[in-house]
Amino acid sequence: MTSSKVWQHPYVNMFKHVRMEEWKKSTKEGDVTTYMDKTLKCSVYRIRGSIPASNYILLPKTSTQSLGLTGRYLYLLFRPSPGKHFVVHLDVASEEGQVIRISFSNLFKEFKSTATWLQFPFLCGAAKGSVYETTAHSARHGLVGPAPCSVRWTCLMLDLQYVLSVYLNRRHSHLKSVKLCANMSVKNMFTSDLLCEPGLTFSEAKAG
Repeated sequence: MTSSKVWQHPYVNMFKHVRMEEWKKSTKEGDVTTYMDKTLKCSVYRIRGSIPASNYILLPKTSTQSLGLTGRYLYLLFRPSPGKHFVVHLDVASEEGQVIRISFSNLFKEFKSTATWLQFPFLCGAAKGSVYETTAHSARHGLVGPAPCSVRWTCLMLDLQYVLSVYLNRRHSHLKSVKLCANMSVKNMFTSDLLCEPGLTFSEAKAG
């Protein structure tokens, strides 16, 4: 393992890494606030606004900088805002020297791709037992469009190495930047070479 990767093992807490509360290594634009979430029982960030591109959190602070995070997996703990749309952009560098943007949003109706941009539609899951979940199950697909009223907190895992390899035949190098756009609440993001199961802590994953 190279020296550039040692400090990133077993994982990097991205918000802690850039000291989010100081906003010196990250940027917030538009309606970005914090609040105490009743489900997680902790403080989280909320990004709101009618125009996603004008209301966002960007890591690192400017587009000329790079996070340089080499972890294969990206974990994002977030909750889409009920009745709203959201967008997330990830700029990922390949070993071939190219920068590829990976975006996912409930605004996207279908998957689209170019040589430098992959767009994935995100289906918002409803709370277990809700009418939204029943409707989605009976329709045999997820809920496309604005998030349902009972939308849940989600820990999204993206295998960056797999995405670049399968869709563009590129080799993953590192994560350059992340842009979280309205409308959503977000607790944290991590990068790691460990594949964690839902409900499994990083300590448990490392141990076995």
